[in-house]
Amino acid sequence: MTTSLLIVQLLNGLQFGILLFLVAAGLTLVFGVMDFINLAHGVQYMLGAYLAVTFVGLTGSFMLGLVLALAAALLLGLAFEFLVFRHLYERDHLDQVLATFGLILLLNQAVKMIWGAAPLSVPVPEFLSGNVRLLGDVLYPVYRFALIAAGLGVGALLWFVVEKTRTGMLLRAGASNAPMVSALGVDIRKLFMIVFAFGTMLAGFAGVMAAPILSVEPGMGDTVLILAFVVIVVGGIGSIRGAFVGALIVGLVDTLGRSFMNDLLRLFMAPASARATGAALSSMLIYLVMAAVLFVRPEGLLPAKGRS
Repeated sequence: MTTSLLIVQLLNGLQFGILLFLVAAGLTLVFGVMDFINLAHGVQYMLGAYLAVTFVGLTGSFMLGLVLALAAALLLGLAFEFLVFRHLYERDHLDQVLATFGLILLLNQAVKMIWGAAPLSVPVPEFLSGNVRLLGDVLYPVYRFALIAAGLGVGALLWFVVEKTRTGMLLRAGASNAPMVSALGVDIRKLFMIVFAFGTMLAGFAGVMAAPILSVEPGMGDTVLILAFVVIVVGGIGSIRGAFVGALIVGLVDTLGRSFMNDLLRLFMAPASARATGAALSSMLIYLVMAAVLFVRPEGLLPAKGRS
């Protein structure tokens, strides 16, 4: 383990955590405000990436493709809410899980029919290409710094909306007691549509930003969805602050565990045993962290007010 490798992996963990936050923030709002389990949230992340492939290819501009992809992801999310989700709000969680899981299967097949099953990619925008020199000979891609900065900017904007605006006040109230918010005369359907709009745009934005550094392929949202659920359990359901802290913890633990677990185990075990044990243990680390948080604070580290 060298200092340069540690710095790079810390930045990779931060970048991965920011990406998870963009997905988990929308998911925790939908789950916290609406008590709705949306397994199709990962598909919206995948669609954002595919829309980026399409619009960046058509326009030749990453920024224009980003704007068009976000607009299209928003429209698709609102269409899903109108056609599918709003009919499930009053149903139990099992019905929600089955319906949204069916939507995952449908959209994964639709993606294969439209874009094919082969992995696709989006080129890194020219103005964000190259590397930044850190300590000594450590180089880190400019685009990954831009992703971190964009995620932090979105996080700050979300904090402002949730904490300082009337819409945010209603979201926080809905996360604590949605029936009371409805009884006070708030149009709960409109509130739910706003929540879905935010969630869809955040998931789509995460997909667009991930497209230049990850393979764009069918099913790419499934793994991210699982990690996003881990994030909101660790951070606290319905809490943007909790989603941010939980995403950073999960991103750093997962990245550092996969990078250095073998080296740590070699201090106590033979190399062959360390490799086998390290591969298994590193994939379990985030779930062990989740279990520890649930044992100490079942409501999460920073739950929404009213859920403690």
